[in-house]
Amino acid sequence: MITYKQAGVDIEAGYEVVRRIKKVAKGIGLFGGLYPFGKQYLVGATDGVGTKLKLAFMLNKHHTIGIDLVAMNVDDVVAMGAKPLFFLDYIALQKVDPHLVEKIIKGIVEGCRISGVDLVGGETAELSDMYQKGEYDLAGFAVGVVDKDKLINGSKIREGDKIIGLASSGLHSNGYTLARKVIFEQTQIRPKDKLDGFDRSIGEELLTPTRIYTPLLLELIKKFKIKAMAHITGGGIPENLSRVIPPKRQAVIELNSWPIPKIFRLIQRLGEVDHEEMYKTFNMGIGMILVVEAKETDKLLKYLAKKKETAYQIGEIFKGNREVIII
Repeated sequence: MITYKQAGVDIEAGYEVVRRIKKVAKGIGLFGGLYPFGKQYLVGATDGVGTKLKLAFMLNKHHTIGIDLVAMNVDDVVAMGAKPLFFLDYIALQKVDPHLVEKIIKGIVEGCRISGVDLVGGETAELSDMYQKGEYDLAGFAVGVVDKDKLINGSKIREGDKIIGLASSGLHSNGYTLARKVIFEQTQIRPKDKLDGFDRSIGEELLTPTRIYTPLLLELIKKFKIKAMAHITGGGIPENLSRVIPPKRQAVIELNSWPIPKIFRLIQRLGEVDHEEMYKTFNMGIGMILVVEAKETDKLLKYLAKKKETAYQIGEIFKGNREVIII
């Protein structure tokens, strides 16, 4: 049995960093930082795609990793009710290869097109002493805007509210250190191998671009009373949903309320990964969570079904101590 920490990532240390930063930095929000701007807030977010880049290196496929980069940022911004406006990128390479950079940028441009934001700038840095040949790292930065009275932060959550999960497209951009160790280091599986039950190679399956929810969520905000949204990234459902749960409330998630995609079952089986470890490392098939009043639930689910969106009612809000319980 292997854990994320044993694979090389200590998420508890990451949480401690955030707690310490909040003591000294103003404007730290839930999924994005807040900056007062008249009657509005500017909402800013920054993120990368982690060791999913290793898959891009292994397969020499770099045209979709930029979509991941945009997704990780704009969906943090929209999770607070803000409309993402623009995006910037940072690309650091061992050596600047114009052909490679062009592929990466094309993915970023596509991500911006999908999410409806403008790519307004960026930086390309050649750091020959920092990376191996052919390697690079990415960081993205998104800024959005929301009226102060329309900020979505979970403060209006009440007992009896329902929790809706929107399906993910796969691992998105989290948990890859553990996934790579389990699939490629503990077995003889190679990225180009095609496994039973999968329609493409395992490498291509893992490289599936992160789902961008921004256009859909901006639409839902206008039509429904969304009380909270949680972007399910590092830390999985427990860590990210707990961010928006107010005091004296708890979220109870019903485990069998949605189908777990086969890629997660493969990782768990090959690595003998503990059940709890899976849920705090991966999104497990739910990439975005919405909290709405009970009376809104059926209308919302019917609307999503009409748009051919895959969504599930996965839980409910109860009295409690700001916890997320998976049963």
